[in-house]
Amino acid sequence: MKDSNKPTSKVRKFNYELELAKLHTELVHLQEWVKTQGLKVVIVFEGRDASGKGGTIKRFTEPLNPRVCKVVALGVPTEKEKTQWYFQRYTQYLPAAGEIVLFDRSWYNRAGVEKVMGFCTDDEYNEFLRSCPEFERMLVRSGIILLKYWFSVSDAEQERRFKNRISNPLKHWKFSPMDLESRSRWLEYSKAKDTMFAHTDTKQVPWFVVNSDNKKKARLNCISHVLSQIPYKRMKIDPIELPELPDYKSYVRPPMDYQTFIPEKY
Repeated sequence: MKDSNKPTSKVRKFNYELELAKLHTELVHLQEWVKTQGLKVVIVFEGRDASGKGGTIKRFTEPLNPRVCKVVALGVPTEKEKTQWYFQRYTQYLPAAGEIVLFDRSWYNRAGVEKVMGFCTDDEYNEFLRSCPEFERMLVRSGIILLKYWFSVSDAEQERRFKNRISNPLKHWKFSPMDLESRSRWLEYSKAKDTMFAHTDTKQVPWFVVNSDNKKKARLNCISHVLSQIPYKRMKIDPIELPELPDYKSYVRPPMDYQTFIPEKY
């Protein structure tokens, strides 16, 4: 039986970058297919803190047009948003035809952090569990392709990543008081996740679990799975020819010292 706390074998850097380059090529083809066919795609990324969601989203969007593939990462709701229908805050970011939207955390905040930290009432939480599957089925009926990924990280690996963030000044911004509090409530989050799955892991919109103890493998596996879930055809790339520059010899440009250049330190 596989030990969930034991790190998986490392991916050699060369192989990782080679495989990622192949997947990036396929993502570009997927993007063009989504545009030409007018598809609407929503991908939800959820998981514990330091589970690797952000890194996967970054690699997913790296080769894509930000006008086509958009990332939604919402902060704390405003006072007005707190009075709205719960899903209203998220529906405004749903894709139009030809768009892909990635939710870096989503409406599932209510089933996780809001439940564990007491930011919602029991009635609000229970209503979410009842209405969420219907909400998602409604999205699918409207023509949206909806994929949900849960990034699963062991407690030992999460602790290692937290310590790395603490010791690395470039990663301090990733920490918040909520991260520290959630660490002390590991069991409560585990129970909340299990309850969430029991209510929202439906046949129409299932949860896909990503083993993320190895970040590089998680990125490759997740991107590969997305590509397998959206039927697409490789698009023919028409050759591009640069037009010749027009004759500009008769144009006299102003002196270069009229412009302010930044210092060339490098």
